[in-house]
Amino acid sequence: MPFKNLGLNEKLLQGVQALGYESPTSIQEEAIPAVLTGQDVVACAQTGTGKTAAFVLPMLQIMSAGPAIKALVVTPTRELASQIEQVAITAAAGTGHTVMAVYGGVPYEPQAKKARHGVDFLVATPGRLLDLLRHRDIKLDHVEILVLDEADRLLDMGFWPDVRRILHDLPHKRQNLLFSATLSKQVLGVLGDTVHRPVFIEVGGRATPVDLVEQRVLPVNSEQKLDLLIQFVLAHKPDRTLIFTRTKHRAERLALTLGKRGIRCSAIHGNRNQQQREKALEGFRAGRIKVLVATDVVARGIDVEGISHVINYDMPANPEDYVHRIGRTARAGASGMAVSFLTPEEVYELKDIERLIGSTIERHDLEGFDYVKRTIPESHDLPRRPGKLVYNGGARRAMKFGIRRKAPPRSSRLPERGDRMRAQAAARLPQAALRVWGDEDCAAVHQATLRLLAETGVEMRHERARDLCAAAGAHIEGTRVRLPAALVEQALASRAAALAKRSSSRPDARTTAQAPTACMSPTPSPAPGAAPGWPTSRTTHV
Repeated sequence: MPFKNLGLNEKLLQGVQALGYESPTSIQEEAIPAVLTGQDVVACAQTGTGKTAAFVLPMLQIMSAGPAIKALVVTPTRELASQIEQVAITAAAGTGHTVMAVYGGVPYEPQAKKARHGVDFLVATPGRLLDLLRHRDIKLDHVEILVLDEADRLLDMGFWPDVRRILHDLPHKRQNLLFSATLSKQVLGVLGDTVHRPVFIEVGGRATPVDLVEQRVLPVNSEQKLDLLIQFVLAHKPDRTLIFTRTKHRAERLALTLGKRGIRCSAIHGNRNQQQREKALEGFRAGRIKVLVATDVVARGIDVEGISHVINYDMPANPEDYVHRIGRTARAGASGMAVSFLTPEEVYELKDIERLIGSTIERHDLEGFDYVKRTIPESHDLPRRPGKLVYNGGARRAMKFGIRRKAPPRSSRLPERGDRMRAQAAARLPQAALRVWGDEDCAAVHQATLRLLAETGVEMRHERARDLCAAAGAHIEGTRVRLPAALVEQALASRAAALAKRSSSRPDARTTAQAPTACMSPTPSPAPGAAPGWPTSRTTHV
């Protein structure tokens, strides 16, 4: 089906020719007519199938003209924003629409000045867009079409609170478009209140790599991974190779190491400023750089023609990132190879990837490489993934998922310390109670506890404390306890005897022991009208 049968006007058909498309892809055939009807659309298609043009072309046709922002595209990364801007500028050459991209990593004022002059098609990352809104350099109250590109990545990277703030500034009546190569149930659940009766378009499965990508796994020990990478690159001599690592520091070190071996290489990651990132990508496109080492910052939406190999130096922690990584090759009908290095520590990541794509990736050895002994099990032979180490809890979860329980420290199992902790928890005493607890036995502790309960009127918040007071002959009213004067005197006498016994056992100790006056004050006289033999209580909350 040609593009003219999809409902595009002549001006946009000229833009299609400028983009280099001869015939529409599957996602373009289904998405362009749906967007032209004005309905909300949720589209999921494989990487490299022309999703950007699938929403840019119909948006440029249905959006109204004017200096205010009528179309807004929110995307997670700077590189993806720049790519969408280039596609929109090329397609809008004959329509008269003004296109602009705003993102971080570059000075703020030039972008703000250009935005104030007027733009009707805006591509933005969430952070810089919120900055422009905060300084009132742009207004979004005339937006007619909203596009969330790579919506699942916006959620994974923690941008969703920022997206919520952006949605708050948009008109309620608008068209919403969501495009991505992977859309999980979790993402669809979060986005449920953003779209209204959408048209769902799914081409090739939600997490299916392109069929033209040849996938391989090279098992290797961790200490030989770097040597295997160098020999693989030198043996195949690919024109353009994209290597993915899990961390920014590893990407930087790996690029320096490859450069020392005579391989023209550069790195791109989050610690590089925008000028350095653009320079590396431009050199990679022009062929001056043969190998580009990157983190997942370029795993989404970077369209570089002629990438023959994608190497996963580190397995991705998120299996969906694997689909986006290998989607950088075999684009626009070309073929490519995706190679993943597998170490014994990453076998479970490979199992998750194979479960996601629904197939088993073949394992190969690099010819001529001197491997040491490897012990890397097959995915189907792996036991259940070991659980995380948690502290003494989640017994039901441990029985279901195999989570190991960490034993409490030995110090908490000492009998004398346990008695004191139980006595403290039983009565919920104020800090002053700690100064009258004895070391002789629990009886002295309990008697001092009863004495303080009678003086301060501490609320009884534990069954253990209530049982203790009832056994001692105390009178319990609601959550308060009152003790007879005779029992209070008995507690004082027992405490004084315990202190005297301890002092007599020490040669250099005083022979006379006195009860502490700070907490053991004489029993107050009963108030008028109170029952005889009962001290007056006052309620104290602790």
